[in-house]
Amino acid sequence: MSGRKRVRHVVELLNEPTLVQEIADRAEVSRTTADDELQRLESDDWVTETTIDGTKAYDLNPVRMLFDEVTDLIEEHSRDELESQLTELKAEQEELAAEYNVDSFTEFREQLAVDELSADELRERRNVITTWEAINTEIGLVKHALQLYGDVVELSSLQTDSRSTFA
Repeated sequence: MSGRKRVRHVVELLNEPTLVQEIADRAEVSRTTADDELQRLESDDWVTETTIDGTKAYDLNPVRMLFDEVTDLIEEHSRDELESQLTELKAEQEELAAEYNVDSFTEFREQLAVDELSADELRERRNVITTWEAINTEIGLVKHALQLYGDVVELSSLQTDSRSTFA
């Protein structure tokens, strides 16, 4: 794998803004190579430049990540599958609400401050919060995919048709 590809691979794994030198170290390339590739990735909207303690750093572009995830859902699932997935996710959400006798995620979180809970109960609740947040994220992604489904499929078929014309 070339140095530039290694930089791209490291960038794909970022979960927070990261210094250029750290990216270079992880990719086992010079800082110059990493910086050049990161600037190219920024011009392609894959990353955004930021600073950490006054030093140049990069982070994945959250808008690009959202569109990539939504596009992947559309490419990997039919509309019916996405609708079924949304139904399953909503059922999971409703099961959590029923299990903890709350109407919403917000109400569940507020109980942490009000109820007298043991350390074990608090740990369990924190795990439930993580699960509930993940479900909420998935629901949002699936809803976006359903909203954009027709447009993405249509544009993808136009792109495929135009390619086959020139082949």
